[in-house]
Amino acid sequence: MKRKKLHSNKKIFKKLEVNISDLTFKTIIGILPFERVKKQKVIIDINFQYKFNKNSKEFIDYSEISFLVKNIMNKKQYKLIEEAILDISKIVLKKYKKILNFNIKITKPNIMKNCLVSVSNNI
Repeated sequence: MKRKKLHSNKKIFKKLEVNISDLTFKTIIGILPFERVKKQKVIIDINFQYKFNKNSKEFIDYSEISFLVKNIMNKKQYKLIEEAILDISKIVLKKYKKILNFNIKITKPNIMKNCLVSVSNNI
């Protein structure tokens, strides 16, 4: 007995992962007096998953997310990397409802001479 293929009109979704690596710029971040006046280099890595519908033209524009993160950092001038991570995650997830998992890592490469200092999350 042959099985009949059932065709449905359901949308086809594919879980995709987007990686934004080494987003680098200078901004005010830190609690030390010199960090509040002199911009310092930060490196941001972002990773997120979302459901992409290949039958739709909707997608999450990674350039928009990069621009948004940079603008938030420059506008808010965080004292702690931890504050920046939590705030940026909240803003991005609120704006982009399709994002399933959002990871961000912020690195201050020049704050210590013998190492890189980073903070990351996984939401």
